[in-house]
Amino acid sequence: MNAPAVLLRAGGFLALWLVLAGVSLADLPAAAVAVAAATWVSLSLSPPNGPGISLPDLAMLILRFPGQSLLAGIDVVMRVFDPRLPLNVGTVPYTPRLPRGAARDAFAAYASLMPGTVPVTADAGGVILIHCLDVTQPVAQQMAREEDRFIRMLGYRDD
Repeated sequence: MNAPAVLLRAGGFLALWLVLAGVSLADLPAAAVAVAAATWVSLSLSPPNGPGISLPDLAMLILRFPGQSLLAGIDVVMRVFDPRLPLNVGTVPYTPRLPRGAARDAFAAYASLMPGTVPVTADAGGVILIHCLDVTQPVAQQMAREEDRFIRMLGYRDD
């Protein structure tokens, strides 16, 4: 069994327990049983596939996100309020490396959280159209770098 996958799921269920029930030492035995049972059921119904999430890369993605989001938000505000900055709204095609499925959907959801660019649709060939405020910017290259980080976080390595 993939130890990081077990720990990640157990940690998620523990966090859910703490949010719903609060922190109480008296509840610790019930929490341990509930977390163990939920983790076992989760792993039985949906076994981990692939190499598993890289916790250091996940941490880097999480730590990087607020700063990137803030910079992108500032760029959006500046483009809206400064008439000298270009506002060339449109879509840019992007061909993701991730195959269709949950991982690509999760990447698209992650990318949609960044201000100024939003994945809006995918065509039959798998090309994603990215709505952006300035089509002259290197949007596809930025998406490729973010997807590379996301792929590393998923635990896939180029060997």
